[in-house]
Amino acid sequence: MLLTLTTTHRPATDLGHLLVKHPDRAHSFDVPVGTAHVFFPEADEQRCTAALLLDVDPLRLAGARGRGRQQAPAPDSFTLGRYVNDRPYAASSLLSSALSKVYRSALRGESRDRPELARTPIPLQVRVPVLRCRGGADVAVRVFGPLGWAVTATPIPLDERHPEWGDSRYVDLTLTGTLCVADALSHLYVLLPVLDDAKHYWVAPDEVDKLLRAGAGWLADHPERDLITRRYLAHRRALAGLALARLAERQPTDEPAADEPTEDGSTEDTPIGGGSTVAGGSDPVRRASLAARRREAVLGALVEAGAGRVLDLGCGGGALLAALVGDRRFTEIVGTDVSAHALTLAARRLRLERLPERQRDRIRLWQSALTYRDDRLRGYDAAVLMEVIEHVDPPRLPALEDAVFGHARPATAVVTTPNSEYNVRYEGLAAGRFRHADHRFEWTRAEFGAWVDRVCAAYGYTAAIGGIGDDDPEVGSPTQLVVLTRKESS
Repeated sequence: MLLTLTTTHRPATDLGHLLVKHPDRAHSFDVPVGTAHVFFPEADEQRCTAALLLDVDPLRLAGARGRGRQQAPAPDSFTLGRYVNDRPYAASSLLSSALSKVYRSALRGESRDRPELARTPIPLQVRVPVLRCRGGADVAVRVFGPLGWAVTATPIPLDERHPEWGDSRYVDLTLTGTLCVADALSHLYVLLPVLDDAKHYWVAPDEVDKLLRAGAGWLADHPERDLITRRYLAHRRALAGLALARLAERQPTDEPAADEPTEDGSTEDTPIGGGSTVAGGSDPVRRASLAARRREAVLGALVEAGAGRVLDLGCGGGALLAALVGDRRFTEIVGTDVSAHALTLAARRLRLERLPERQRDRIRLWQSALTYRDDRLRGYDAAVLMEVIEHVDPPRLPALEDAVFGHARPATAVVTTPNSEYNVRYEGLAAGRFRHADHRFEWTRAEFGAWVDRVCAAYGYTAAIGGIGDDDPEVGSPTQLVVLTRKESS
């Protein structure tokens, strides 16, 4: 099986320094199932290509399987499957393991001779001529595309002489992009076995650590995070659940990022009186940041609804919880988040350990995932989803809707989310970009309205939609808000 890595960075032969392999020599490495070779079919100032060729010994591979090192049956499980299979020819976890051995320093981003270049994105092209791709070429696009690669995955026909037979399970994969070599190799290390969807060795608990190390900086925010995690861990549910929980703890909370733009171009944590001025005047206007105005609007909606027992779902670091605690009209306050780290931050912000016992008894912090039913959340007067739904992958929204509106069924629900139409008013926000790195979508007012209509029809609520922040006559307010009230007969 073959993998090539090409650059046109000048001088292109610096690729040898980054990979710690001299372009003028062939390099060979013994691996458990055969021999890995690294050589350079082209190497000059303009273009350099490093080829990794893994020569698999079928008898050694069969011996490894016979010793019980295979986590699951071979992809082609039949009587002679140990000896007759595609493993020596199609890229798989075998190639991923070889890559981690022969390019170990490059994977860590280390280069003694070119340390600055190792941290610099350079033009790269990766080619894997034969890659088993379970689910078809579209899966390759879905997993590599969000990482900055232009992906070409060409299905390989079963037999070129018989096109009517259709395509095989293999693709010819080409990736083109401008990335650091270490990032490119980490993507390949994780995603080659993901696309193959089969591991050649026993998947033990330490594979979770391997995945998190290799996926540091990109996996937590990947839109196909769940698929990647499940496949990499050979569909072992307990390990995948552990990995996803640890990834969730690394995610940003629903607290706005410090550099998230506000309606006036300042940052979300701009304090009241942060220096905004009235057009044509010079006196500073004391105005709250958009984050503060959101909390004020949510509190107002809860007070108007007469809510005493309130859930803050996806509470993050506890900014809204602190405001709720300060108002004695809220007699029971529960904050939930999937991230244990976020709950720790919330407890610290609330100074729970220092509060008088009577105050402390009003507050509960629970770890809970909003896409799963939780009996503890039933029976409350109100639930708040403040800047939360946009952090959920769209295919998982129905699960959130069922868990919150179908199972917990608060009498009132208050939901806020960005208005994507307003993004054009942020000078520092590039077209097509979201306000936060962890946002999975940002809706227009029409899209938000359609979602609200669907929730109301499915779960028996009525809705009042509004906005938070200054209302622009062309694009509306920066934040959308809806107050959902459960029908008495529902």
